[in-house]
Amino acid sequence: MHKRMLGFLVLICAAMMLFGCGMNVGRISVGTGAIYTDVKAPHPDSVTSSSVGTKSGTATAVSILGLVCTGDASIQTAASNGGIKTINHVDYHDKIILWVYREYTTIVWGN
Repeated sequence: MHKRMLGFLVLICAAMMLFGCGMNVGRISVGTGAIYTDVKAPHPDSVTSSSVGTKSGTATAVSILGLVCTGDASIQTAASNGGIKTINHVDYHDKIILWVYREYTTIVWGN
């Protein structure tokens, strides 16, 4: 009975990680490691400009086990945190540890 319940719980956790907040914080990924991921890339909603800008601001969302996801990783919050009025470019930083912990950061560049 205990083995059956444990198997069921593992299946539920795996499904939540695959379909829950743990996978869907960002819309694109340059690559994802099975054990560890730490990548930076252009954000899919990036504003293109000839210059990067003199200021930067960040905003972060965190997911734990795909069960709890909290934070505000919006472009607007990142711009506000950096005191940016004109957005030139947007990047993201995705950090995942064993799919237990995920940190998604939006990085806004501008003036």
